[in-house]
Amino acid sequence: MDEQGENQATIAESLKSLGLTKYEALVYIALVRVAGATATEIHELSGVPRASVYPVLDRLIQKNLVSVSNTSPKHFNPVRPDEGVASLMKSIESDAVSAREGLNRIYMECAHFERGDQELIWSTYGEENIRIRLLDLISHATESIRIFFYWGGLRKQIIPVLEEKKNSVSIEVVTDHWEGEIPESMNVWIKKPPGGHDIGPAKSLGGVVFLVDGSKAMVIMGSEEEGTSALYSEARGFVRFFTVYWNFFSSWARKKA
Repeated sequence: MDEQGENQATIAESLKSLGLTKYEALVYIALVRVAGATATEIHELSGVPRASVYPVLDRLIQKNLVSVSNTSPKHFNPVRPDEGVASLMKSIESDAVSAREGLNRIYMECAHFERGDQELIWSTYGEENIRIRLLDLISHATESIRIFFYWGGLRKQIIPVLEEKKNSVSIEVVTDHWEGEIPESMNVWIKKPPGGHDIGPAKSLGGVVFLVDGSKAMVIMGSEEEGTSALYSEARGFVRFFTVYWNFFSSWARKKA
């Protein structure tokens, strides 16, 4: 294959990644090379079988990549490459948004699904995986966020996300430290751990309990020796247990030292 053929094959592969078929890509490239070509000329330039040229051109017209003259025989022109690629990318973005919204609807519809009497609890390992799951959980909160927070491992990432949600959901936090000014719309109680539960870098990274919308709970534990792990569930028993845990420690935090 000569250099021109290799270049055309590379462009065709790129166009396929943007949603075109092999034949569509080859026909569009042929038209960019020779605008105003007839179907016969396109067949000769592209190598696409004669019987396939018209169906391919019809699809390219529908995708706003090709225009056709009202002459006989018909002549075909390509949309400018920058406009054509932009149109393909816009279509991909639109499809991605539709897919995401559809999948989110399915996810939310199935979020409370329980298999018989079995309450599902999910395990997650590794700080990066936990960070992604946790920030997603916080960002999608619609009513309330309750946090028992004695751990600095994710503090810098979590606090900015909480501040973004401060005017849309109720936020309550019990923690031993807060960086920056506490927003007026958030209830934050800063208190050292109870006696006998001192948590520091030399001993442990500590733990976090997140309750979101009263229906989701995520519990994170980390240590220098064992790494970071988390449990997440929307099972009623799991959420109820850590809600009691939250109520106990938030009542303790409200008391004067």
